[in-house]
Amino acid sequence: MKISDFKKKQLRDGFKNVSELRQDLVSGDWMVVATGRAKRPHMFAKTGKKKFDQSIKDCPFEDPQKTGHEEPLLIYYEDSKRRKVKGIKKLVRDWSIQVIKNRFPALGPGDCSEKYKEGPYTLMDGSGFHEIIITRDHKKHLALMSLDKVEEVVHVFQERYLTLMEHRCVNYIFIFHNHGIEAGATIFHPHSQLIALPILPADVRRDLSGAKEYHEKHRKCVHCQMTEWEKEERRCIFQNEHFVVFSPFVPRVNFEIRIYPRKHQSHFEKMSEVERKYFAEALWQALFRLYKGLKDPAYNFFIHTAPCDGKNYDYYHWHAEILPKTNIWAGIELGTGVEVIMVKPEEVAKFLRNQKIG
Repeated sequence: MKISDFKKKQLRDGFKNVSELRQDLVSGDWMVVATGRAKRPHMFAKTGKKKFDQSIKDCPFEDPQKTGHEEPLLIYYEDSKRRKVKGIKKLVRDWSIQVIKNRFPALGPGDCSEKYKEGPYTLMDGSGFHEIIITRDHKKHLALMSLDKVEEVVHVFQERYLTLMEHRCVNYIFIFHNHGIEAGATIFHPHSQLIALPILPADVRRDLSGAKEYHEKHRKCVHCQMTEWEKEERRCIFQNEHFVVFSPFVPRVNFEIRIYPRKHQSHFEKMSEVERKYFAEALWQALFRLYKGLKDPAYNFFIHTAPCDGKNYDYYHWHAEILPKTNIWAGIELGTGVEVIMVKPEEVAKFLRNQKIG
């Protein structure tokens, strides 16, 4: 089907895609053209320094349904005993976590079964899911939450992952959190996001390829090798019975932190209840030490896990990565892909280990 025919079919059926996925002709990487988030070119001109609106009164996530969001896809209540997944007619005030559809999604309804051509280029519908995980407290972000609350957030990540992973248009589920305006957060109220994609993201594809190549050459998991070494080295920041937190030997940004399960596991969603509690502790330890040491820096954290496309990824080891925003990529980084790091990971680990907890 020609792309022109495809567009004609959409217009005839009265259907408009939220986004398109376009594939780079050289690298094979996919990118999203999020027409559902469309901006006019002039809107990218600088208009002064942006600020977060910290007013609870004007916050769209303080009472999501009151500000026009649909009923939650999943809701936890404060007492952690009452929980409903659907059919909610009237929400009470004591909710703890809500999962809602993103009103301005990067992905949405579409047909994932076909790819289309435009000249030499390939594209497909931006089919998938884009959800927001909102925690109740307007100002208490993850580093300031209790361990129980952080564990509850991780539990929600798992639940939504398991709910979406069997969908025919979902090959990969990406869970991430933007903290601070420099990290891309546009709403002050703490929230995480989940995007379910029909393709493998470029960074994940490279990660999988490198892990597979190492395993075929050495018959060992590359991430297990790293974890075993780092838990005894100067770059270790924190460890508990099930997880190791360290500053990687080759970081991508200053103060990068990674969290790995000690036990080899390919799939985040298969983490047990006990392991989930330990992961929550490791995540909280990392974020709180950053919060205290760097005075609440902006950061992105995300989870890299094996795809949910039914293939064998036993050679892979899931993990979380935390990337603080301490500097801006310039010509060297953007033009060569070679990151310039200004502080040794060994010094980062020592600095963060020395932050007092409690």
